[in-house]
Amino acid sequence: MTRVQELLSDPTAAGEWRLVPDKSTVAVNVKSMWGLVPVKGRFTELSGEAQLGGGPTIFGRVDIKAASLRTGIRKRDTHLHSGDFFDAQKYPDITVEINELTAAGGDTVDLRGQLTVKDTVKPLSLTAHVTVLDERAVRFITSSRVDRQEFGVDGNMMGMIVDIATISGDIVFRRVG
Repeated sequence: MTRVQELLSDPTAAGEWRLVPDKSTVAVNVKSMWGLVPVKGRFTELSGEAQLGGGPTIFGRVDIKAASLRTGIRKRDTHLHSGDFFDAQKYPDITVEINELTAAGGDTVDLRGQLTVKDTVKPLSLTAHVTVLDERAVRFITSSRVDRQEFGVDGNMMGMIVDIATISGDIVFRRVG
């Protein structure tokens, strides 16, 4: 039995878990300049919670502040926060909700839920590598390719930015109580 299966079947693991912001990262990678130049960014404000029931019953949520996206160039960051892209003033939160977890073997799980960006909700399927750090902490590492146009994150500027962005998460949850 893997540590993930042990965690999921352990009745003492049931209950509330909270995201550890200083140990967690959500990043984005997209190509600009007609697909020639990678642009990398990181969201710096995250929060989240999870509820683990007995067995595979799970609910998880990660809230990401859209205005916290940082690419290393302030002018670009300001533009990304604007109405051309994330419209962070009107839509301050990007949300990932997970309502199904299936052990896929070893230290891998399949997660099902939804992604919400700019009030647009789309189904989300992720495969995550899970590391049980100790009996009170667990790390999920995953990535997904997302078509930003499906969420109204436009700002295409004559095709300079490709539509598909890779979003990656390295998220640590710690058991509460």
